[in-house]
Amino acid sequence: IGVVILTVALSVAVAAATHQSSGGGQDPTKLALAGIDLGQAIVAALAVLAISEEYGTGMIRVTLTAMPRRLVIFVAKAVNVAGLTLVAGVLAVVGCLVAGRLMLPAAGLDPAHGYALVSITNSLTLRAAAGSVLYLVLIALLSLGVATAVRDTAVSIGAVLALLYLPPILAETVTDPLRRHIQQIAPMTSGLAIQATTNLRSLPIGPWAGLGVLAAWAGGALLVGGFLLRIRDA
Repeated sequence: IGVVILTVALSVAVAAATHQSSGGGQDPTKLALAGIDLGQAIVAALAVLAISEEYGTGMIRVTLTAMPRRLVIFVAKAVNVAGLTLVAGVLAVVGCLVAGRLMLPAAGLDPAHGYALVSITNSLTLRAAAGSVLYLVLIALLSLGVATAVRDTAVSIGAVLALLYLPPILAETVTDPLRRHIQQIAPMTSGLAIQATTNLRSLPIGPWAGLGVLAAWAGGALLVGGFLLRIRDA
């Protein structure tokens, strides 16, 4: 519920603050989905808590006693986290697109100014919407993997948020080609390329390739987390 409310609320705020007097400079779909930038932080925190709280309270020992097959526990947690994030992501993305459809034309992003209305029937918008949902699911899995490896709630959340938000800031302090390389490998900037529907050739990485980079981050985190869960004492 928190993910849905905060994601849609930020998209509404961005739409309300947007004003465009001439066409060609904005991507309405990406603006409508701006709330994902905040919603992912809540997804990350909840995914971390899915396992770090058990370590914090010591309940992980009870869990492992009841189910000694640790990888089964890990996979079950991953499925649950991914499933809940999928549901929340669909609701959040739909809410963002509805807000964009209703509010952005009043901000000047309408056909009269050279912009198409936000519509799920548009193949690029559909790709951005589906990709945004997958993006949130991958962020959840990345966070679960980090938390399983680190075990501490505060450190895990801090590590995930730093991994997401620091590289884009760092990229703005350097020039090309280093800036472009950072944007291509950073999980947030590469993953959010899936939202772009205009000026695709100017992107540092393609939409699906960018989501693939995030998937590699998530897969790596899960592999490390699962390996450490299996070999370490509780």
